Amino acid sequence: MKLLIDNFDGSGPRDYTPTIDGTRLPRVVRKLNQPAELQVSLVADGPDFVVPRNGARVTLGRTNGQDVFTGYLMQAPVFEYLGWAERGPVYRYNLVALSDEAILDRKRLPDRSPFVDRSAGNALRQMTTDLLPGVLDTLAVQDVDTLASYVPDPQKKWTDHAAQIALEARASYRTSSGSLIFAPLGAASYTLNETDPNFSPDGLLIEPVNGLVNDVTVVGGVEPQAYVKDYFVGDNLTLRFYLSQTPFVKTSRTLVDEEYLGSALDPTRWSLTDPGNAVSVSAGQLQVAGGTGSDGATTVVFAELVELGGAFVLQHGTVTFAGPSSAVLGGLYPGGISIAGCLAGFQITPNRSQCNIQALINGAAAGTPLVTVSGHEYALTTRFYTSEVFRRQQTFHSPSHPAGSGFGGAAITADVRFVLEVHDIDPNNPASLIAPSTVLYDNVLSAAPGFCTYALVNAANLNCTVAFTRIIQAVDAEVQSALPNEAYSTRLVGALSDGAECTLLSSGELEFFTSYVPGSGEAIVVRYRGQGRTVARVTNPASIAAQQNGNDDGIRSVLRHVQTPEPRTAADCENAALALMDGAIDGPAAGEYDTWSDYLPGNAQDIFPGDALQLNVPSRQANFTAIVRQVEIDVRDLAGEHSNYKIQFADDVAAPLAFDFTATAVKLPVNILPISTAQIGNLYLPDLEAAELTLTSSTSVNIDTGTAAPIGGGFEVRWSDTGWGPGNDRNLIGRFNTQTFTLPRLSRVQNYYLRQYDASSPAKYSRYTTALHVDSPLT
Repeated sequence: MKLLIDNFDGSGPRDYTPTIDGTRLPRVVRKLNQPAELQVSLVADGPDFVVPRNGARVTLGRTNGQDVFTGYLMQAPVFEYLGWAERGPVYRYNLVALSDEAILDRKRLPDRSPFVDRSAGNALRQMTTDLLPGVLDTLAVQDVDTLASYVPDPQKKWTDHAAQIALEARASYRTSSGSLIFAPLGAASYTLNETDPNFSPDGLLIEPVNGLVNDVTVVGGVEPQAYVKDYFVGDNLTLRFYLSQTPFVKTSRTLVDEEYLGSALDPTRWSLTDPGNAVSVSAGQLQVAGGTGSDGATTVVFAELVELGGAFVLQHGTVTFAGPSSAVLGGLYPGGISIAGCLAGFQITPNRSQCNIQALINGAAAGTPLVTVSGHEYALTTRFYTSEVFRRQQTFHSPSHPAGSGFGGAAITADVRFVLEVHDIDPNNPASLIAPSTVLYDNVLSAAPGFCTYALVNAANLNCTVAFTRIIQAVDAEVQSALPNEAYSTRLVGALSDGAECTLLSSGELEFFTSYVPGSGEAIVVRYRGQGRTVARVTNPASIAAQQNGNDDGIRSVLRHVQTPEPRTAADCENAALALMDGAIDGPAAGEYDTWSDYLPGNAQDIFPGDALQLNVPSRQANFTAIVRQVEIDVRDLAGEHSNYKIQFADDVAAPLAFDFTATAVKLPVNILPISTAQIGNLYLPDLEAAELTLTSSTSVNIDTGTAAPIGGGFEVRWSDTGWGPGNDRNLIGRFNTQTFTLPRLSRVQNYYLRQYDASSPAKYSRYTTALHVDSPLT
């Protein structure tokens, strides 16, 4: 073996092999999804000895060119005095090096918005490129599986993120010889067979694990639950209205705040395609002057997809036009960037010396265009609202459901309301700063796609400046109002300076600005999702029955508060429970194997954490597949290249490979309905998202559920959100088998809770309640 160290002093890699202390030969420790570590001690062999420096690159390799370790010294060597020799004092230099990825931990990740609907490998490649482009070859990084969302927190190190991404995708990462390798667990597999002539029975230790579970309760965070609709009536005086529940997202947060302060676009935020050199950044503005004349040729595209879930405000910026233009600004595209493929955006077309600004919906112009005025600024904003906060389920993995075939991951369908508005600002008229915005489009797109590319600019020929761009995750609430005998229109929520009409306070109140006080008799409806603890309990009746014996009821239960991957809904908790029960049996599940490098299992040249080890050892009743968790390599013979390998392995029962749990105490619901594995996916009826109050009087309300009653079933209505089922009539208002019905109203403030049910036995119900809240005078 050879030990080469490059001190980056211009001399290139030096051969330190002759200086290795024979009493402390090299030792390499490889751990799953952690940097590998090399420990080696050197003794000076003469006056020309160069003490390795902090940051030096270290390579320990075989003469056939195969590297056992590559990395960097992350601290200066530790000097150890050995005594006095003919030439003076003699020191031992103890070195500790970490594998190649450790150099990335010295850099701070840039601030960037969360990765959305990206593959795990893509996210890992992006973070690596953001830190040190080209430092690691990423050709061996596989996509593995899709992450619904991942937040690259700059407070964490690169290795922390790499480990978490690998956990969520049930994958492993490592670095070697300047390459980053990322693959599903078990991509390389070796067999440990006791019939192999090189098998070492005294080197094998197997540990049994009591891992059978058939009753799993999974707890996540807070999820969106009830579909809430609050109804109020204005009186020309009242500015504040109190919501009946706390919205799922009760405060807004800015995901992107681009002020264009540099001399070029930030590559962590934007991707620029500009064959005609029409786009530049200067004076705190994005400047666009011209284009190729082709649709989709000159584009400024946001680095991440936008998830059409919950409520978002896309402030495309304050735009000042310098001449007639042809472009789409602030476009959302489910596929490629083109006018025909634009789901929603602002189409800019020439109008003599000015421009028309018009809504572009599903590739076609919609509504009345607004004609620009020379010298005016135009703040373009897209708002969208949907009752589904998440548009893709979380994915959970197990040994038999690895990357690409995990539990969950399904797309979630939803209707999305889009509101496109223009705030016309005259710099010579301060009053225009708080004037109302002009709404160019306000309607619902049915079954809208879950994710879109956001192109701030798609310029055929654009002449303008853009002062800023913001992406805001807003309070997940939609506000509409209607004067008597008029149609409902969306009330813009946000800051008064942005042309909004009202705001949602963190205290749970809807507050209108004084210029937009609701008129007398004006109907107001606020739609949002309530919130509650994410939890599910799943049982395996067949396993429970098989384990019953005497006084033992057969239940083997656990409660897991899952931190990663985060279960964001109750359906996610159910899928997580399935993954945790998959393959959970009693028996041998972990152990270690000591052998020489010449006799590695399956004639392997080397073995790494993340490799699969198939044990076929009948004499130990061991016939299972485990994943290598740690490999300790102790070099015994440098010249002969013989090393001792200690391989530690375990399956998912012994130590989960795709979950991270936390012990945080949580308050669980009093009654958690257990469901069987067979019921998952077919236990609940659709929720009554479209249910509305259609008429309110002093003594009654009319309700339209938005859907016909299930055959043999109907709609159950209660005074409170408890007691669902045919066996409880305590808080029951009634059960109805028609789409519309009338209910009594007993007070000014009244709540009605609805779910639908069918004719099965036991009856299936909606998963979540629809809550209709009335707060209006009894007149």
